[in-house]
Amino acid sequence: MTRIVVCGEALIDLVPGGRSTDTRVSQWRALAGGGPFNTAVALARLGAEVQFVGRLGGDSFGAQVRSHLEANGVGTRLSHTTEEATSLAVVSLDEEGRASYTFHFAGTANFGWARGELPTLAGGDWLHLGSIITVVAPGAASLLDWVRDGSGPMSFDVNVRPSVIPDLAAYWAIVEPWLAAVGARGGLVKGSDEDFHHLAAFSGLPTEPEALVAALRERYGLGWAVLTRGPDGAVGAGPEGVVVVPSPPVALVDTIGAGDTFMAGLLDGLVVRGLPLAEALRRGAAAAAIVCGREGADPPTAAELDAAQR
Repeated sequence: MTRIVVCGEALIDLVPGGRSTDTRVSQWRALAGGGPFNTAVALARLGAEVQFVGRLGGDSFGAQVRSHLEANGVGTRLSHTTEEATSLAVVSLDEEGRASYTFHFAGTANFGWARGELPTLAGGDWLHLGSIITVVAPGAASLLDWVRDGSGPMSFDVNVRPSVIPDLAAYWAIVEPWLAAVGARGGLVKGSDEDFHHLAAFSGLPTEPEALVAALRERYGLGWAVLTRGPDGAVGAGPEGVVVVPSPPVALVDTIGAGDTFMAGLLDGLVVRGLPLAEALRRGAAAAAIVCGREGADPPTAAELDAAQR
């Protein structure tokens, strides 16, 4: 079985809890999270062999993050524990359950990567990374050098967060070298329609979904390019051409972790099980639909996903 090494941020999502009669008090649930973190947990629940590469905080929240990874079968021996605090993401949910995030990152553990802290991977490992850790200094530069030095198979999740870098022209200038680095390794890039909408004015890429994935693959030499479209399904381009799949119906609770879980389902299908792109996309969409019907990033097991697809 191919081992998947997931690199990225691990943080605490503060999710609104119940109401208090004391107006000085608000109630929150502190949930272990972070985009790549969620993907690692989701992959492990689907039965993949997973190692997590992260800078974990030295506080109680950092211990919670590590405990959740290990309880779900994600290896942590490639991670690095620091004395810094754990990053926080304050989650806001709109009336339909769609999540938005306010981040508290200053001086926290996730973003201080130095080249010497990063592991040497085995030749057969599949590396997955992306999200905020790839754009926040100073560690993003070390991570990009690490990826450029490697040669194995990999995937990258764009996951644009304008609240982290409001200047979207600057954001695109940081993201594009990652696309080129992934393309140099014949890898896979995944983003949402919202991600590429944010960057469209600066990327020069088409906005029509099928044209966008084809253009990404051609411009950067990617093996695969994938675009998620929420309730409208997903579009992918690979060696077999462009394919479109629908999203299963879902009674939406919230969207926390939906894109991260889609990524896990996609990698489980494409990398672990060797499925054709269309079937891997359907697996990703089904996994995301299950998470959208639950509270928070609570990805399915392989048995749950298999049952949903049947």
